[in-house]
Amino acid sequence: MDHPYQLLVVDVDGTLLHQRIISLENTKALTKLCDSGIKLALSTGRALGACRDIINHLSLTGYHIFFDGALVANSQAEEVYVQFLNPTTVKQAIDFAHVEGIDIDLYSVDSYFVERETWSATAHRDFFNIEPKMVDFDDIWEQEKIVKIGLVVISSEERIRVQGFCSHFSGICHFSWARTPMYNNSAFINVVAPGVSKGRALQVLSAYLGISSGEAIAIGDGINDIPLFKEAGLAVAMANAPDEVKAVADFITLDVADNGLAAVIDKFLL
Repeated sequence: MDHPYQLLVVDVDGTLLHQRIISLENTKALTKLCDSGIKLALSTGRALGACRDIINHLSLTGYHIFFDGALVANSQAEEVYVQFLNPTTVKQAIDFAHVEGIDIDLYSVDSYFVERETWSATAHRDFFNIEPKMVDFDDIWEQEKIVKIGLVVISSEERIRVQGFCSHFSGICHFSWARTPMYNNSAFINVVAPGVSKGRALQVLSAYLGISSGEAIAIGDGINDIPLFKEAGLAVAMANAPDEVKAVADFITLDVADNGLAAVIDKFLL
């Protein structure tokens, strides 16, 4: 093994997954990688529960980065690191959403909460295989430790309301906007505690594994991968990434449809 890398950190949507599928080429490359002794960690804005099928499919046993870096844990929800939202902030967010007519989703480490059946709740069932828990939000901020608030935009009217939410809580929360090819007309906004990022999570995970973050390769396609790229020893952008992500990468691989992940493993790790 003539390289310094001990860890591969892989974004999920648009990097590992193409149209909800892990290709045979990527699966084979990741299996060879794990067999070689190099560690593999997923890094995603998704909830832990939305990654269990992927973790099981790849037979992964290690720790991963969820909620844009707010949680580092394994598939059994054993935490290395977690940064919860301030309960008062959660209460204020709920109150603001009620007044403005915004549907929000709430996430604890291993549960997904909604107040009513929404497009988002249905999408979570169909796309992420997560069953929502329908509860009253009036006192949930006292009952549950919330790690992420989720917002979904599927119309221009919702975009205006959600932008108002983001402006109102600017400086109190960290926001990241993401899209998935499965829902081209929708935007998903992750709302987490200030200071949370995939880069900070990589620092924590690397320390836990007894390596430096410079011994990690990070590969991704989203704006939320930029802090990760700045922390990793080698930053790889997918060809399908936006220009601002490619601009901070050390290397640009093939498109997700062309198994860019497998190409990186072959070029730099195996």
